[in-house]
Amino acid sequence: MENGAAQPVIVAIDGPSGTGKSSTSKAVAAQLGLSYLDTGAQYRAITWWMVTNGIDIDDPSAIAAVAGKPEIVSGTDPSAPAITVDGVDVSGPIRTHDVTSKVSAVSAVAEVRARITELQRSIAVGAARGIVVEGRDIGTTVLPDADLKIFLTATPEARAARRSGELRGVDVHSTREALLKRDAADSSRKTSPLAKAGDAVEVDTTDLTLSQVVECVVTLVEEKRAAK
Repeated sequence: MENGAAQPVIVAIDGPSGTGKSSTSKAVAAQLGLSYLDTGAQYRAITWWMVTNGIDIDDPSAIAAVAGKPEIVSGTDPSAPAITVDGVDVSGPIRTHDVTSKVSAVSAVAEVRARITELQRSIAVGAARGIVVEGRDIGTTVLPDADLKIFLTATPEARAARRSGELRGVDVHSTREALLKRDAADSSRKTSPLAKAGDAVEVDTTDLTLSQVVECVVTLVEEKRAAK
């Protein structure tokens, strides 16, 4: 069946950092002709806005009070997933260490999650061809009725090796500690914690190449499409 004639499908891909979510999601979306949404970039974008505007990251009430102010626009082309805040391209600035170190605190605020979740749902529903949405609470909170839910996992060592390779020059041990700290923060937050949905398919990427993971997910998507 040609991609253009295929049934639209919503795919939720969750998991902690370093499991290959972004690379897998973009590749799957591109191969199947689907839209793509990096929800983590949206949380990074609103965190960047908070930092840029001098909002006290240690004050949840201050964050909540301005959660609705920034205009965040996410591109859904898997080959060039752009993101802007108030018309400014922030695809580079949101990947800095400063933003990375603060995103857990900002994303834990209920008003922020409510605002971003609403944005994510509207994008997913508006994707005519279907969409691959990656994040940490997509299958459990954002899109609980997604056609297919995938939960990627990997050992902390494998995740740290991948992430330190991406960052270059960053020690693997310190990267591993940072990842575990982020896991703890994401899994223990009161609002939409990182968790595997009960009906999600778990894929351990520790000993798999990216192409193998992509092939696995593409097969699962095609099986789901065929059953619709």
